[in-house]
Amino acid sequence: MEKIILEHFQNRKQAEETVPKNIPEVISNTVVDKFFLEVYSLTIFTARFFKEVVKPPYEFNELAKQSFLIGYKSLSLVAITSFIIGLVLTVQSRPTLAKFGAESLLPVMVAISIIREIGPVITALIFAGKVGSGIGAELASMNVTEQIDAMQVSHTNPFKYLVVTRVLSATLMLPILVAFSDAVGLFGSYVAVNLKGNVTSYLFFSQIFQSLEFKDLFPAFIKTFFFGFAIGLIGCYKGYNSNKGTEGVGKAANSAVVFASLMVFIIDMIAVQITSLMQN
Repeated sequence: MEKIILEHFQNRKQAEETVPKNIPEVISNTVVDKFFLEVYSLTIFTARFFKEVVKPPYEFNELAKQSFLIGYKSLSLVAITSFIIGLVLTVQSRPTLAKFGAESLLPVMVAISIIREIGPVITALIFAGKVGSGIGAELASMNVTEQIDAMQVSHTNPFKYLVVTRVLSATLMLPILVAFSDAVGLFGSYVAVNLKGNVTSYLFFSQIFQSLEFKDLFPAFIKTFFFGFAIGLIGCYKGYNSNKGTEGVGKAANSAVVFASLMVFIIDMIAVQITSLMQN
């Protein structure tokens, strides 16, 4: 028996000594495998969401609660950030336009920049940092404390109650937050314009609304639904499938923010390409 055990450890030691020679290949294969496994798991998770969202019963009370927590609780942060962005963008752009004698175009330039790109993307990134991490940490802590398992035992569908409601709330609330963000950003721009001048609010906003077109508003508004859906889905996916233990909670929150922010940029790039093709 002792001889068999000794041979086992000797073979194990020899195997460990030979592993470092193949480390780069093993790591490469592992990373690729993990990537495709993650994509596959997220695809299955997304398919399950679309399956559960149409099946009764519908959790309207939980949907309203999550909409309040996700939307209303984010208003102050979005408002402060948007006001500062509008003010800073106007102050920084004024000297450049003044060199070309085009200072009168400042409200139009700032408005198109905020409504088309800066407002939706910055608000989505703030949303990913606040809401995405919160959803990931919340569901991960529920997974660690086995509350999700307890819901299954009590014949409650945890996926519909926890995931579907949060994803729908994020999808519906982000466009509203973006519209609010654009309005506050334009107000910040108006304040910045009047720091070195005297422009009436009627003249400022009438110039903006006369220059805006449907192609400026519609694509920017539509892509915010995809931003919200991606942020909510990734946050729920990371939290719902987190590892056991307190370390898994931190990893779920962190990875939810990183992947959600990355998806915002990817969706924005695709939306810009589609919009440019449709306009051509």
